[in-house]
Amino acid sequence: MKPFDYARPGDVAEAVRVATLPGAVFLGGGTNLVDHLKLGVARPDLVVDVRTLTSREVTDTEDGGLRAGAAVTNSELAADRRVRERYPVLAQALLAGATGQLRNTATTGGNPLQRTRCVYFQDVTTPCNKREPGTGCSAIGGTTRNHAVLGASQACIATHPSDMAVALAALDACVQVLGPTGERTVPFTELHRLPGDDPSRDTVLEQGELITAMGLPPLPAARTSAYRKVRDRASYAFALVSVAAVLDVRDGVVQDVRIALGGVAHKPWRATRAEQALRGGPATPDAFAAAAAEELADARPQPGIDGGNGFKVPLVTRTLVATLRDLTAAQEG
Repeated sequence: MKPFDYARPGDVAEAVRVATLPGAVFLGGGTNLVDHLKLGVARPDLVVDVRTLTSREVTDTEDGGLRAGAAVTNSELAADRRVRERYPVLAQALLAGATGQLRNTATTGGNPLQRTRCVYFQDVTTPCNKREPGTGCSAIGGTTRNHAVLGASQACIATHPSDMAVALAALDACVQVLGPTGERTVPFTELHRLPGDDPSRDTVLEQGELITAMGLPPLPAARTSAYRKVRDRASYAFALVSVAAVLDVRDGVVQDVRIALGGVAHKPWRATRAEQALRGGPATPDAFAAAAAEELADARPQPGIDGGNGFKVPLVTRTLVATLRDLTAAQEG
C-alpha cells in the first residue's frame, strides 16, 4: 500500500476545499476504497474522511419525496418504513447487495460511487485502461462472463457493480453535490459515464465534489416496484443481470413504467427504449419480451476464454419479463 496523508475536516466546506488538491479522495464507509488501497489499485496522496460530516437522516420533502443524507447506511435506508412502502424496489436492491456487515457500513453517498469489480481492474499486474489509461483492456478476449453487453467500448467492457444504483436510476433519483464552485443537483441517470475513450472516469463529478444527499421524487407508481437480481449464488455475489422496475397497470394497459438494468453496462442502464415500447400497450408477457428485444437491439456480447457473456441477452429478457409479469399480477390481484 502506498503511504498517504489523512485529513479529518470539521465540516463539508472544509472537506471540499481540502479535496480539491490533486490526488485527494473522499472516505465514507470505505467498503470499496479500503479494498482498493490494499490491492494497490487506489494510490491517493490524501484521504479525506467525510463519514461524520454529512447527514445520517432520511427526511420527507415538501413535494412528497424523500431525502437521504449521504451518511445514511445501506442498512438504515433499506429498513426505513417510508422507503419500504413508497420505494420497495430500492429497499430490495439494498438488501440484495453484499452482506449485512457491509450494509451496516456502506453509505448512501458512497455506494453508487463504488468502482467496477472487474478482475483485471483489481489485478495491478495486468493492463487496464480504467486503472492506467492507455495501457489496454485485458478483459477483451479474456474472462468476460461478468462484463458488459451494452454501451461498452474498445477501451473498457467493465460493468458497474452497485445494486442500489440500478434502483435509483429507475426511480429518477437525484444527487445533491457540493463542490468548489458551490452546490448543484445531478439527475441520477446522468451521474455515471459510459467508458468511451476514457474509462478512468466513472462519473461526471469533478475533483473535490462531494455527494451530500440523495433525493427520491414523489412517485406514487413506485409503490408497485421490484428488484430482481440473478447471480451465481444466493448471497454476497454481484449481479450477472438485474432488473429494477416500476409499473403502473390499469385495465390491462401499461400507464407508466420505469426500468433500469444492472450487470450489463459500465453504468446503471436506464431502459428507455423498453419503456417507450411498453407505455400505452398491453401488459402481457409477449409485450414485455418485445420491449426487451427493443432495448437489447444494440447489445454486443463479448467472446471470451470462459465462453463469453452471450447468455446475458436472453437472461435479461427472461428476468425483465418475470419482473413485469409479477408486478402486473400484484396489481390485478
